[in-house]
Amino acid sequence: MTYTPVRFSVSVKGVVVRDSRIVLVMNERDEWELPGGRLEVNEEPETCVVREIAEETGLIAKPVRILDPWIHRIGEGPGVLILTYGCVAPSDSALVLSDEHQRIGMFTEQEAMTLLMPDGYQRSITAWCALLKADRRDLEQRPQPAR
Repeated sequence: MTYTPVRFSVSVKGVVVRDSRIVLVMNERDEWELPGGRLEVNEEPETCVVREIAEETGLIAKPVRILDPWIHRIGEGPGVLILTYGCVAPSDSALVLSDEHQRIGMFTEQEAMTLLMPDGYQRSITAWCALLKADRRDLEQRPQPAR
């Protein structure tokens, strides 16, 4: 018996938090999703997520850390390997809807959990928001330098 490796497409997505809200785009299936897209040959995942977020939202995002790899299945076939990154973006740039999506929006974590989207995206949103809250608590608890 010969081994035949499964070939997955790879899509790199970003949980972009801006002004404490998550940037989401609506796809052709009327599902909300994280901005991002297909990894190109010889492209680094961090480069891909920055490029795709800029193309789909107009934002220049900074990927901070990888959050969650998971398989997204739509119909038959092996599915798509999704890599999600926790990202931040400046609050002074305008959101721009690309022609790839129907809508763009910014949502609180709680609002995002009520939207129609794959569970993997919700897990990534929850993970990134928890990490940001923990970082904020750490900063608040550090002693302030004497003036």
